Amino acid sequence: MAYYTNQYGQPIGQPLDWQERPFPQRESFVGQYCRLEPFSMANHADALFAAYSQAKDDRDWTYMAVGPFNTMQDWLKNAALMEASRDPLHFTVIDLQTDKPVGSLALMRIEPRHGVVEVGHVAFSPLLKQTRMVTEAHYLLMRYVFAQLGYRRYEWKCDSCNEPSRRAALRLGFSYEGEFRQAIVYKGRSRDTRWFSVIDGEWPQVKNAFERWLNRDNFGADGKQHEKLEALRIHE
Repeated sequence: MAYYTNQYGQPIGQPLDWQERPFPQRESFVGQYCRLEPFSMANHADALFAAYSQAKDDRDWTYMAVGPFNTMQDWLKNAALMEASRDPLHFTVIDLQTDKPVGSLALMRIEPRHGVVEVGHVAFSPLLKQTRMVTEAHYLLMRYVFAQLGYRRYEWKCDSCNEPSRRAALRLGFSYEGEFRQAIVYKGRSRDTRWFSVIDGEWPQVKNAFERWLNRDNFGADGKQHEKLEALRIHE
């Protein structure tokens, strides 16, 4: 970041011609493999519970602030909160092949004044994991934030013990910024939080890598990728 100097000789940040950005809305976004829809109890709750229930155990909920949901009643209580919430703003991931919900994620800690938002509450079922839809769902939401809303910063945070989340953030193009020690208490335990971000100046490179990776030509007849997402960013 370039620094400027004020009339007192003090270094200051770059001046901006900046206006507050719009608050994210309940919109839908369609990709090649999935679409994102605003979470709806009527349209998504039952199918999502069934999708989450396909997991062999509850390990997917270890680092989540909520869950696990072992009964439909418990899940519906949480689903009602998801539907009513404006921040976090929850989206359901729909598999275009089956037209069924397979997971959800949310925009949260939304700050239109500063153009900052975080992606979180990422709850992907076994039907979604290890598919192209995972990458595309993140791409669709990130594209909405940067290209449509004009935000400056897109954040990812995770428990410092959550190694899969750390790897996912780096794969998707987020940069590691540091660790906040004893940041929160959840589920009766202390959490150190790792911070990651993508900023608007990085978005064009991240976007191009996403789109090249998601292109069907990047996959062989066996469904395996020809080039990794990380490699496509390096080659930009």
